[in-house]
Amino acid sequence: MEKLFFKSVEDLSKMLAQKSISSVELTRIFLQRIKTVEPKVQAFLSLDEEKSLRQAEASDERRSKGQVLSPLDGIPVGMKDVIAEKGQPLTCASKILEHYVSPYDATVTERLHRAGAVLVGRLNMDEFAMGSSTENSACQKTRNPWNLEYVPGGSSGGSAAAVCAGEVPLALGSDTGGSIRQPALCCGITGLKPTYGLVSRYGLSALASSLDQIGPFARNVADLGLLLQVIAGHDDRDSTSCNVEIPNYSQFLMKQQPCRIGIPKEYFSDGIDLEVRQAIENAITFYRKNGYSIVDISLPHTPYAVPVYYVVMTAEASSNLARFDGIRYSSRSSMATNATDIYFKSREEGFGAEVKRRIILGTYVLSSNHLDAYYVRAQKVRTRIREDFAKAFETVDVILSPTSPTTAFKLGEKINDPLLMYLSDIHTVSINLAGLPGLSLPCGFSKAGLPIGFQLIGKAFHESELLSVAHQFERAHDFVQRFPIVS
Repeated sequence: MEKLFFKSVEDLSKMLAQKSISSVELTRIFLQRIKTVEPKVQAFLSLDEEKSLRQAEASDERRSKGQVLSPLDGIPVGMKDVIAEKGQPLTCASKILEHYVSPYDATVTERLHRAGAVLVGRLNMDEFAMGSSTENSACQKTRNPWNLEYVPGGSSGGSAAAVCAGEVPLALGSDTGGSIRQPALCCGITGLKPTYGLVSRYGLSALASSLDQIGPFARNVADLGLLLQVIAGHDDRDSTSCNVEIPNYSQFLMKQQPCRIGIPKEYFSDGIDLEVRQAIENAITFYRKNGYSIVDISLPHTPYAVPVYYVVMTAEASSNLARFDGIRYSSRSSMATNATDIYFKSREEGFGAEVKRRIILGTYVLSSNHLDAYYVRAQKVRTRIREDFAKAFETVDVILSPTSPTTAFKLGEKINDPLLMYLSDIHTVSINLAGLPGLSLPCGFSKAGLPIGFQLIGKAFHESELLSVAHQFERAHDFVQRFPIVS
C-alpha cells in the first residue's frame, strides 16, 4: 500500500470496486497519513475519526450489496472550515467562533453524503477567508508541503496543502478572489473556481456574497471533474443558485477539440517572475503545437481589478460579519459589563488584525459620505470588467494567464505588508468580479523546487471546456505525478 495516498480517485475507486481494499482500510490509511505529516504541515484544524470510520463502514456495506452511490463512494474528502457540516466545528479559523458547532449541513455537504464520500475533518484557512497565505488563521500556520518554510497560499491553504501532502485525495475550498486557484498553484495541484451560481453557497460562511464560490481541489483534472459533478447543481435554498443543466464532466475530458485560446496582454506585465513567465510560455507553445489557435487579446480594465475587488469585497464583508456580535452565537467577551461592551469587546478580542482591517475599510466605503465615491463607482467599473470578458469571448473560447505573478513566498515575507499581499491576487480577482470559472493547473517547477501554475478562464458554465483543455496539457506532462517528500 506504499504511496496509496498519492493515487488518483479513479485508481482508488477501482481498487474499492475490485475489493482489493475496503473503504475502512482506505480511510485508516489516510487517517494515519494525517497523523504522520500533520506535525509539519498543520493543514487540519480537527478530525473526527469515529464518524469517518462509520461512514466508511456504511460505504463498504453498500458496496457489498451492489448499491454504490457514485465514484466518490468510500473516498475520503477534506472540508475547509468555512463550510457547514452538522455536528462538526465551524470556526472559520477565528477565535470568535472557536466553540461553534454547526447545527446543519451545507448543500455541498449533503451532496457529498449522498455520493457516499467519507468526510474526515476540517481544514485550516485564513480567518473568515481573508488572506492569501493562511497566515491569518487564529489557530495555526499551515505550511507548504514542497518546502515547509513557504506558505501554501490562501485562503484555502489547508485544503490545498492536505491534498498536496497526500492527507486526502480530494478537498473543498472557497474562492472569493483567488482562494482556490492561488493555493492550488502554490501546492502544485489542480483547483477550480466554478461559475458563480453553479455550486450552492447555502451553508458557506459568507465573506463577500456576490463573489464567493465553493470549489474542488484534486491532484489531477479528472478527479477535479468527479468532485465538481457531485457538488454542482441548482439549490432552492440559495437565491443565487442557477438552474442550468449539469453535463457529465468526465465525458468531456477526452473530447479534445482544439479551440481558440486568448492571451491577455494585461496579464503578462513586467511584474511576473521570469521562471513563471517561461513556464507559461512553454504551456502556450504546447497548445499551439497541438492545434489550438493562440489569439492575442486585451482586457483593458484589468489594472482596476484589484482596487475594485477590495472595495466590493470589504464592503460586503463588513455587512456579513456584523452578525458576529457576541450576543447570538459567537464567543462573548468575559470583560463585558453591559450590552455595548459585549458588542465592542467581543469583536475586538475575537477578530484578528486582517479581519478588523477589512471591516473598517468596508464600513468606510459604505458610509454615506463615501458610498458614491467608492462603492458605487467600483460597481460601475466591475461592470466594465465583466464587459471586457464578454467582448473577449466573442473571439476566443478560453483565456490563459498566470495564476499568480510568482511561486509561493516564504512564511512571514508579506504578512506585515497588506498591500503587497493583496497583489498576490492580481491575476485571479477579475474572474470573481465577472462571475466566470477559473482553473489552475501546474505547468512546471522553479529552480527552488516550488510549483508553477497557469490559469484557464472560461465562459460562464463552460467548466467542461476548461477541464478538457486542462486535461490535454496534463496528459502530456508529468507535473501532477510529482510528489513532495513529507513524512
